[in-house]
Amino acid sequence: MTDPAHLPALVTSLAFVLAFVFGAVAQRVNFCTMGAISDIVNMGDWARMRMWVLAIAVAILGTGLLQMAGQIDTAKTYYTGASVPWVSHIVGGLLFGIGMTLGSGCGSKTLIRTGAGNLKSLIVLVFLGIAAYMTLKGVFALWRVNGLDVFRWNVKAATSDLPTLGMLIGFSSRIRFWLPLAMTAVLAIWVFANRDFRGAPAYILGGIVIGAVVVAGWYVSGHLGYVAEDPNTLEAKFYATDSGRMESFSFVAPVAFTLEQLLLWTDQSRVITFGIAAVLGMLAGSAAMSLATRTFRWEGFGSVEDVGNHVIGGILMGFGGVTALGCTIGQGLTGVSTLAIGSFLTLASIIAGSVIALKYQVWRVERGAG
Repeated sequence: MTDPAHLPALVTSLAFVLAFVFGAVAQRVNFCTMGAISDIVNMGDWARMRMWVLAIAVAILGTGLLQMAGQIDTAKTYYTGASVPWVSHIVGGLLFGIGMTLGSGCGSKTLIRTGAGNLKSLIVLVFLGIAAYMTLKGVFALWRVNGLDVFRWNVKAATSDLPTLGMLIGFSSRIRFWLPLAMTAVLAIWVFANRDFRGAPAYILGGIVIGAVVVAGWYVSGHLGYVAEDPNTLEAKFYATDSGRMESFSFVAPVAFTLEQLLLWTDQSRVITFGIAAVLGMLAGSAAMSLATRTFRWEGFGSVEDVGNHVIGGILMGFGGVTALGCTIGQGLTGVSTLAIGSFLTLASIIAGSVIALKYQVWRVERGAG
């Protein structure tokens, strides 16, 4: 058994390594949720969306298998609480979707582009982190807590995931075993039904690796970093997580905590967490891959309007991501892998927000051309 004193270093080191892999692979295969939605809306191309859905399928399968094996307990995440802040999920998701379109990418893509030399994404990252922190602990938190989080749906059960909902309407407890398998099968069939996608090994590898990284994150945080009885408090504890619960990858609140860590570096009470290590790992992985493939290049803004769009996009992503409890990765992959009801609400809202923003951009271009 690992000495509990060594667990924070173990958890954060592995989080960094996994995020490094995530960043490197995502940079190489151009993994981007906003880009996938844009490809569909503007060109009718579903290839990158199939890669994203493949990652979701792998994440659901792997998380379900870990749960079945008793290695983790998804009830101990902040996604599956008994009370679902449904308005926060919808509003936060919509705003995040609009923001990531204005900012040219979601939280993970912003980190990837920053690592590859994109100064526009660096600006987005700073405003995302500031807005996220203001939504966690600042003035935006008042709006979130008093205006949105008050609207909640209590499922009248211990957790708010699809298997629990299924049991409430009459399914047996075996739904916890077969539902993740069934959902994985349906998603995989849809993904590989496309002949062109089957002939795109880079996209297939990208989807599998990124989904597996999310699963590995659960194992690191929820199994390796978990002790049933902490020597200091005699209570169960997840080491090196910001929420005090089991976590995997998400890239909005962790950006805020990373900025806080940099600002308060000499404060001895501050520690590196899973989320902070993941942010740093994503940046390093993307930078390493872009340098190795000679795609690293500095990129700046083209106009004042471009600056404005990216600043507003970063602010909307920061507020929306914290309000919705996650981003396209935090909810769209990590949260969805737990089959949490709120995660599906957020995912649908993010997609809807992005489509609305894309349609608006097309309308503006057509209006200007006319």
